[in-house]
Amino acid sequence: MAWDTARTKQLLLDAAVEEFAEHGPEGARVARVATRAGINKERIYQYFGSKEKLFCAVLEAELAKLATAVPMTPEQAEDLGDYAGRTYDYHREHPHFLRLLAWEGLMCQDRVVAECERTDHYAEKVAAIAEAQRRGALTAEVPPAQLLHSLVSLISGWFTLPQLARMLVPDVLDGGEGRNPRREALVAMAHRLTRP
Repeated sequence: MAWDTARTKQLLLDAAVEEFAEHGPEGARVARVATRAGINKERIYQYFGSKEKLFCAVLEAELAKLATAVPMTPEQAEDLGDYAGRTYDYHREHPHFLRLLAWEGLMCQDRVVAECERTDHYAEKVAAIAEAQRRGALTAEVPPAQLLHSLVSLISGWFTLPQLARMLVPDVLDGGEGRNPRREALVAMAHRLTRP
């Protein structure tokens, strides 16, 4: 039977997502990734070169998934409340993603994974917001990059600072599969902050 390299790499990446989200780049252990994946740890070095490069590969893959799942076209930029809601839903379904970004921020301050590509990706979103502002669909009081950054911060706060949510708004629960007061509040705030 031939060795399925693509499947093996994917098993390692999937296992590494959990390991890095839980322990960060410094605390993660290659042996635990290999055990979770059911693959010999030597394959990690063969395919990725090092634990650091594995973290980069994980983050790049997860960033690509988010970009695909929550796009922002120029038309979609006209309703940043909808974008906020879709992004909230993604993070709720993929709680590991923001943990990976938080670890990156804590541990990799001087070197950011795929910084040029990510900067270009965000520049496209900023351009879409700027166009929506020019058309009068969004407030022009706040520069588009600051508007996007504020919106991203607003969305991620529910997931990166759950202890504050528990202390400040204990009565605003996630809501499970039905009505979600957190999401509703987020969408309403995004509309209020961004509409002209």
